[in-house]
Amino acid sequence: MTDSDYAKLIDELDHLLNDYDAPMKPDRVWSLLAEVSRHDLEAPPQPEE
Repeated sequence: MTDSDYAKLIDELDHLLNDYDAPMKPDRVWSLLAEVSRHDLEAPPQPEE
């Protein structure tokens, strides 16, 4: 997944969770959360500062 794809997922998730005019789609929210977490798990660990 590219950074652009990841950003689109985050934007869609933000829209579904925070836009009062957007219809709630729980199945889509869970799907997006799963994709985001999969991306985060695949990312190499960041060095701690």
